[in-house]
Amino acid sequence: MLENVFRGLFDAESASVIPVTDFMICIVSSLAIGFLLSVMYMYKNVYSKSFIVTIATIPAIVCVVIMMVNGNVGAGVAVAGAFSLVRFRSAPGTAKEIGVLFLAMGAGIITGMGYIAYAFLFVFIMGAVDMLYARIDFGARKGAALDRILRITIPEDLDYDDVFDDLFGQYAGKCELLNVRTTNMGSLFKLTYHITFREAGQEKAFIDEVRCRNGNLEVSLSYQESSVSETM
Repeated sequence: MLENVFRGLFDAESASVIPVTDFMICIVSSLAIGFLLSVMYMYKNVYSKSFIVTIATIPAIVCVVIMMVNGNVGAGVAVAGAFSLVRFRSAPGTAKEIGVLFLAMGAGIITGMGYIAYAFLFVFIMGAVDMLYARIDFGARKGAALDRILRITIPEDLDYDDVFDDLFGQYAGKCELLNVRTTNMGSLFKLTYHITFREAGQEKAFIDEVRCRNGNLEVSLSYQESSVSETM
């Protein structure tokens, strides 16, 4: 009787029905995996509550999707299309956030296929590696803490080619113009630079001098990683 309740309306008589106990085991395992991933990600990372909740629930969501597809090629193609649409309805995150999302989805896929032990092993290995890299600060470049993304708004009659060269020479060890675009019906230019300060604590003095050059128009300074999506 219970199997008939959970049988799909369009299932053939010969179609196999996932037992409720197996379904619950996979769901609970996926939620446990999501919880472990969330705890591991919170180690030495900056995060928001909504992102942590998302990481904790994605494995269970993907697990259910994989179980429902269950070898149906047409349903698999439809699911792939649905996941691709989600990409265009969400703001891009940092590389680390995208990576942990793929990790959560991979764990959900493994669990949905029924390999629960492999899913836990996969998460433990990848989580341990991630925590180890965070612990030893793997991949950190010397002087990266001084890297900034600088955005300056200037009037159209101001030649941006060399107007800030002396300031960059005084405050920055490295400077690169990344992007130039017009705004406000072409009356203003918005310049985007990647700069590396010579010393820490120079941001305030640098911004004050830039404001004297650009007529006190908008100036913004941000860390490179947090502004990747804005410069694309």
